Amino acid sequence: MKNKMFYKIAGAIFAIFALGTAQADEWDMPTPYPDKTFHTQNIIQFAKDVEESTKGELKIKVHTAGSLFKHADIKNAVRGGQVPIGEFFLSLLSNENPVFGVDSQPFLATSYEDADKLWHAQKDVVSKLLDKQGLMILYSVPWPPQGLYVRKEISSVDDLKGVKFRAYNATLERLASQIGAAPTQVEVPDIPQAFATGHVEAMITSPSTGANSKAWDFVNHYYDIRAWLPKNVVVVNKRAFRRLDKSVQEAVLQAAAAAEKRGWEMSRQETTEQTKVLADNGMAVHEPTSSMLKEFQALGNQMIDYWVSEAGPEGREILNQYNAK
Repeated sequence: MKNKMFYKIAGAIFAIFALGTAQADEWDMPTPYPDKTFHTQNIIQFAKDVEESTKGELKIKVHTAGSLFKHADIKNAVRGGQVPIGEFFLSLLSNENPVFGVDSQPFLATSYEDADKLWHAQKDVVSKLLDKQGLMILYSVPWPPQGLYVRKEISSVDDLKGVKFRAYNATLERLASQIGAAPTQVEVPDIPQAFATGHVEAMITSPSTGANSKAWDFVNHYYDIRAWLPKNVVVVNKRAFRRLDKSVQEAVLQAAAAAEKRGWEMSRQETTEQTKVLADNGMAVHEPTSSMLKEFQALGNQMIDYWVSEAGPEGREILNQYNAK
């Protein structure tokens, strides 16, 4: 009898621990950028917030710098259920549908205020498209305004003709082609090597990426042209999200809302701090001349017209909402 009672108690204790183990969950989260990138720092804090608010019921293990999946593969990895959550650069999906790339249209939204308006105009359309793929947007954070990095000083857009130009999406490829430059696909971790080997000679990217890549080692000039403020998004697989307890779902959504607010503030601060880092490390930081900005704006207007023709009614709706705001 004593043995039977012992086994019953032991079995009950085991069942309790087994239940607790079953309720706990750990998510792998691939991200494309290095640990020091402010987007990554924001995500690490998001993961901590989730673990703390759920009391360990959900832990998110962040895999940075493309170590788990390459950047271009992250969205489909989340879609296919290989991982439940991930971060990627939204306009990478422009080849799927042009509306994903409206925030990377040159000189459309060039301030944080305008970027916020554009996101609110774009979000519903983008959310519906991703929903059809089994994905849900948790939050979005913009990069600082994009600037121009070049090896030699320039005075006009014509000075970029024939230059090997880094392109990370279809929009930049088109812009480079319109400028007369040669577009070359290069991911963030490969930027220093691409410049060192002469594979790339110029790029448009944020002061964050420039500072993290130690751009002063391979280019001399930075032009603060504030071309656009593209966004990263964090998405979750809907099936994985639905499997969570309601209280855990709510904790994830609250942590995501906090991450979005914090991320926008971090981005603003990053703009000032990292532009200073470029200058402190010997780069010449230029304000573009009015004539140069007019040249870039003219290119931007042409590209918006092309984008609308590609994006169709959904694109026109986004622009109408943005302009109305």
